[in-house]
This record gives sequence, structure tokens and C-alpha cells, in this order.
Amino acid sequence: MSANRPIVLSIAGFDPSGGAGVLADIKTFEQHQVTGFAITTANTIQTENEFFEIEWTDLSFVIRSIEKLFKNYEIKAVKIGIVPSLHYLNQILSTIKVVSPATKIVWDPVLKSTTAFEFMTIEDQLDLNKMLSKIDLITPNYNEIEILFPGFISNKLWLKNEISTSVLLKGGHNPSEIGTDRLFLKDEIIDLLPSAKECFGKHGSGCVLSSAIAANLALNQFKKEACKNAKTYIEKYLSSTSTLIGYHYVP
Repeated sequence: MSANRPIVLSIAGFDPSGGAGVLADIKTFEQHQVTGFAITTANTIQTENEFFEIEWTDLSFVIRSIEKLFKNYEIKAVKIGIVPSLHYLNQILSTIKVVSPATKIVWDPVLKSTTAFEFMTIEDQLDLNKMLSKIDLITPNYNEIEILFPGFISNKLWLKNEISTSVLLKGGHNPSEIGTDRLFLKDEIIDLLPSAKECFGKHGSGCVLSSAIAANLALNQFKKEACKNAKTYIEKYLSSTSTLIGYHYVP
């Protein structure tokens, strides 16, 4: 294993089409010249167009996998994707924080698939707020942010310091400013504007963006730089084809 490539771990679902989940994450890691590891939280039956079925991985199996990998490797960053519950997520976060407190954690809160299959519900807002302090950045879209934090936009929750993590609010579902992402840091809001590049919708684009950010954090980039560079990467990916599956190597 190359000594100068940091290790990044994806803890996410397995999508046999390769457009989302750990396969998409590993492709993204490789393009960022980091070493990619993966632990699957679920096995799915899906295509880029349709979601059919999911089987969740037993939580204890996931936890044992995390413990073994961290015992044997220095893992700089973790990207977390689909999980079935807040309890499941919290156990993953707590385990990582015990074995490696310095590891950066990015959570892409995939609550529903693009075909409206529901992966997870928010059972307890208080539990959610407690566990966010263990996460360095979350990457919801406009639909997900209102499920996670009702009134985030209308009540300007970020101004009240009620959210204990940084938020990259993806602009793909924002009809008024399509493609404009907003990074909410503790004392700053940064607009990441879209380029003039022609982009096409992609299955799993949120997975690609969050894993690109995790890779950049592992490369010791600050959050602002990591998100900005990840946006450049995702735009190249979105423009690589006009279909729902893109190319990760974009000249």
C-alpha cells in the first residue's frame, strides 16, 4: 500500500449498478488518489432507474468490521451513506470516535432514493442533535434538510447555533437557485456557485459529492476548500454523459 496515500473508508450501501453507494465512493476515492476501503450497510437490488429491494447488514457485523479496520490501518476520513435508523448511525459514530477520535466524518443523509424508496425516518430530533456533534459535515439536499431540521430555511436555524455540525446544503433540488450549494460553517455561509458547464442528472450524484469531500478532507484540505474542489469534481462527473450513469475519469 502506498505510504503517501491516505486511507478513506466508505460505510454505505451496495448498489449493483455502480452509480451509488460504496462502488461509486471507491471510484471517486481512486480519482482523488486516496486509498479506498468499504463496509456495506446494506445490499440492494436496483438499477439507475428503479429501486426494488434492500437487505440491511446486521449492525454488530458493521461494528466489528469498523473495529478491525481501524485496528490495522490509520483511516483519515469516513464517508457514511444509507443507514436504517439513528441508533444504527449513532453506534457507527460512537465506535469511530472511540477507536480514532481524529478521523474526519462526512454523513450523506440519504433518507429516500430518487424513486422515493424510504431508507430512514428521523425518530427523535434530540437524538439527532446529540449525534451531530460527532460528525464534521453533513450533505443534505433541500428536501432532506427540512426532514432533518424542520424550518432550517424559513426559520434560519443556522443563525441560532442549534446545529452542532457543518452543513453543505446541495442546490440540485432548489428551484430558485438551481445548482448553488451553500456551506454553513460555524461563523460563515459560503455560496458555491455552479459553473457554466452543461450538467445532466445522475443516479448517486450525492454519493459522489460526499465521497469527494471526504477524500479531500483526508488530503488535509479545509472544509471550504474540500467542498469547493468536490463541486468541481461533481460537475465534471455530471457533464460526462447525458445518461444517469457517468464517467469518473473525466479528461
